[in-house]
This record gives sequence, C-alpha cells and structure tokens, in this order.
Amino acid sequence: MGGVLVDLDIEDCKRAFKEDMGYHDIDDIIDACHQKGIYGDLEEGTLEADEFRRIVLSASRPGAVPEDVDKAMWHILVGIAPYKADMLKRLAESYDLYLLSNNNPICLPCSARMFEQAGIPLEEIFIKCYFSFEMKALKPSEAFYKAVIDDIGIPAEDMLFIDDSMRNVEGSVKAGLPAVFYEPGTDLDALMTAVLEERGW
Repeated sequence: MGGVLVDLDIEDCKRAFKEDMGYHDIDDIIDACHQKGIYGDLEEGTLEADEFRRIVLSASRPGAVPEDVDKAMWHILVGIAPYKADMLKRLAESYDLYLLSNNNPICLPCSARMFEQAGIPLEEIFIKCYFSFEMKALKPSEAFYKAVIDDIGIPAEDMLFIDDSMRNVEGSVKAGLPAVFYEPGTDLDALMTAVLEERGW
C-alpha cells in the first residue's frame, strides 16, 4: 500500500511528531520501508494502538493527547495519484487484485479513506487485504508471504507481487512468490504494463 499506491512523506511525519508533540524519538522508530522499535511492534501486531499512544505520549511534551499521536502519524500519508486509481480499476477488470501491507491500526483508517475518496474502496477493488498487524507478521518474513500464498490458494508462479522495498521483493522471491521492485515516484502504470506484457498476461 504505502510507497506503491499511497504516496508517503516520512519527513513530514517526523516533523509533525517533533514540532507538534515534542516527540523526538521518532527518528529511531521510522524509516521509508521498515519500521523499528515500538512502531515495528505496532505494525507486527504485538503492541496495541492504545499502548503505542501511551508510550509516545510519555516522551512527548505536557498537554499532548492520544489524538495528537494519530494526527502526527497520518502525516506520513500523502494520497493516491489519480492515474494509479485508474490503473487499479482497469487491472481489476482482468485480474484478481490482493493487497499486502505492513500497516497498523492507526494509519489504516486514514489510508482506507484515501482509497474511498479516490473511488476505489479497499473492499471493492481488492479480493482480500492482508495487513501485518492482523497477521502478526511483517514483510519481508517468509511467514508473511507463505500465509498469503496458502490463503489465496493458487500456484505462486501465477501471482505477482509489487513492492517499493528491495528487501521485501527479495523476501517474496525467496518464499516462492514472484516479485518486482517499484521505485516510488516513477510511473507505476508503465511498470505494470511492461511486466504484464513480458509475462504474457
């Protein structure tokens, strides 16, 4: 989801935590693809959202409230480029689409609203969504990909995974799921067209 379909702004998220809340440990727990510490625990589903908020607030300036934590986290989400929404609609006419995402219960509702506003509600455009905090596993762990492959129930060689992290792509391939790297900011539609043509799909 993030980095491929939803554009991200890591630096604005860090700025919001520091300037709006006085929380300066954000640099230690967030980066472009693989979150660490309590943020990683939140996305792996081993830390509840309320506990995450409590820990962040304990290291923030006095007066900060749980809603401030959520708002700061939402600054990481920029939006969905219109051409990507059109691309998904077109692809959904010919292919079964699934979403695999390292995600968390604080950012997911905001992301879901972005999909709705783009005219592609998650429940309509994707057959099923696999979120790390629900699966208790993070990409690029083999357990994540194996669980998805088993649940979808078709041969892995008939699937294709797209990710903006080379580590996630390599983990997917190692688990037997063909994958392609997408560089954020480049033309995703052109990449998909080229890859599908190459595979004869």
